Amino acid sequence: MTYGDQLRDIANKYYAAKQPSPATAKEIAAWAVRKGLWHPQPSDLIDQCAEELARAMREEHVTDPQGRSVRAKHVARVTTPSGQSRFEWADIRTAPIAFMQIAFQQRRQQIVGDCRQLKTDVDSYNENAKPVTPIQVVFDFTNDLDELEQQDNDDAVA
Repeated sequence: MTYGDQLRDIANKYYAAKQPSPATAKEIAAWAVRKGLWHPQPSDLIDQCAEELARAMREEHVTDPQGRSVRAKHVARVTTPSGQSRFEWADIRTAPIAFMQIAFQQRRQQIVGDCRQLKTDVDSYNENAKPVTPIQVVFDFTNDLDELEQQDNDDAVA
């Protein structure tokens, strides 16, 4: 029986026990834990901890010597010599340049992917909703970045 089969069996036991229905997955999970039908495996706890660590590391900012708020921890997907893909984290203040180049390039590719999806969404809307004035999106962020930098400079002087 696969793990998925085991979980479906737990859900079926929930409904067979005449528990409130409809129910959320969280409600069914709470019932399963109370009944001793599901126990966290050490790998589940490690996975949960890793997710929470990654979220916290993404949110950590430090102030650089020039007074800028920058992300302290950066992630890069790397391939091990055995061909496995994994995500590694490093601190911007101590990371090797080769790691930071990979991390920055991958973040840039994420942004490009977001822009591509935005363009697809806008194009679809314009072609299907046929607004009188189609929505236009500019993907050159030079002016936006200049304006934000100027605001930061103005805030620093004030």
